[in-house]
Amino acid sequence: MPRIVKSIVLTGNGTNCEREMAHACRLAGSDEVDIVYIHDILSGEKRLDDYHFLILPGGFLDGDDLGAAQAGANRIIHARVKGSGEPLRDQFRRFIDGGKLILGVCNGFQLMVKLGILPAVDGEYFRQTVTLTFNDSGRFEDRWVWISINEKSPCVFTRGLKKVYLPVRHGEGKFMARSAAILKRLHRQQQVVARYCTQDSDRPAMTYPDNPNGAVDAIAGICNETGRLYGMMPHPDAYTHRTNHPRWTREELPEEGMGLAFFKNAVQFIRSGEFEQKPVRAAEAG
Repeated sequence: MPRIVKSIVLTGNGTNCEREMAHACRLAGSDEVDIVYIHDILSGEKRLDDYHFLILPGGFLDGDDLGAAQAGANRIIHARVKGSGEPLRDQFRRFIDGGKLILGVCNGFQLMVKLGILPAVDGEYFRQTVTLTFNDSGRFEDRWVWISINEKSPCVFTRGLKKVYLPVRHGEGKFMARSAAILKRLHRQQQVVARYCTQDSDRPAMTYPDNPNGAVDAIAGICNETGRLYGMMPHPDAYTHRTNHPRWTREELPEEGMGLAFFKNAVQFIRSGEFEQKPVRAAEAG
């Protein structure tokens, strides 16, 4: 019997894309999709352990105080669950160690890097080694961009994808690594999944507006070494149907938007036998 896929969309404290994320999960075939407030996790009413797929949506978590998603990351790292006293980060760690899937988009991506669960080089979680900082333009960017997908990446969310057109809407989306060595490692291990490009070329776009924030090496999305944790700045949840496209009245477009593929890949992976296998890090694979 096929596995019943249970997805949780974590929201609260300024998150504002939870409904789009939940809708995308349902369209992709997730059997159960719950929008859960972080306070329900902290109160013990809900547990991450009961789900297969965790989605961290876009928004302005805690008003982006201390920097985008930094306050939210501090809460997860230091808060304890009422009653049990369990550190909330332990639930996240169990979720990751269990080989389950996490997708963070925009503010959710910012949360993942500030938590240190991406890129988690050498499997070292909860240590920050990269960041997403202020756009080079010095302003909020709301535009559609092209991204090219690294087909050699272990990322389960991007299987079968080559090039995707999606919107960005952020003020702090510039990807930077703590050191050149970290950046080199991400490229070598194929953890750089998505890079900004132009409509006419798959090569990395280093100039504005194709690269909307000035990201180093045009990086738009990265995964951990197992490919089961993925974060990206563009919004796949914002393009699930042709009517989401800015030129849908002027172009012949497929009914299904490009962004839905990320969610379909996740649901299909959870239903597959591969989901039960022990996650393999790039270093372990040789």
